[in-house]
Amino acid sequence: MTSVFSADGKNIPCTVIEAGPCVVTQIRTVEKDGYAAVQLAYGDTTEKHASKALKGHFEKAGTTPKKKLVEFKNDFPMELKLGDTITVADLSEGVKWVDVIGTSKGHGFQGVVKRHGFQGVGGRTHGQDDRLRHPGSLGASSWPSRVFKGMRMAGHMGCDRVKVFNLEVLKVIPENNLLIVKGSVPGAKGSYVIVED
Repeated sequence: MTSVFSADGKNIPCTVIEAGPCVVTQIRTVEKDGYAAVQLAYGDTTEKHASKALKGHFEKAGTTPKKKLVEFKNDFPMELKLGDTITVADLSEGVKWVDVIGTSKGHGFQGVVKRHGFQGVGGRTHGQDDRLRHPGSLGASSWPSRVFKGMRMAGHMGCDRVKVFNLEVLKVIPENNLLIVKGSVPGAKGSYVIVED
């Protein structure tokens, strides 16, 4: 994340997203595939890091192997052909708000204090010197003699698909294919996200 200054001098937290250039590698139609969609590829990679099947797939589109392939079922404002290159300038005209989809940062196995914001059992008094970050009592007694589904407990945290809605587009830098949106987006630095109108 970074920040920019608005016209009235306020410091606004924002995220810079490199949105392109993306290459059209496949166009799916209702007649052939049963649904209509456009497949876009992003991020150059070397020949040795692509399988033979993917190399053939990219050769059909007339491009070099790419790192990421994503399908979009939404209608695009322009007519697209195989091998077309889409830049942020093509899609960002008149767009003020976007949704961003990404994979959240992984935190591994975490306890209830970090995962759910519990306060822990309490101080070190009354012989509880090792229970500061424990969950405490979990459930009922002889009935139902089990822990209810959905009980907030320790477990795996992060690495979830997260969608953030209605992020304001502060600025578009078309020469570098950069999109500056207000606020944060899911994922670590350098991770892939999907930006939807």
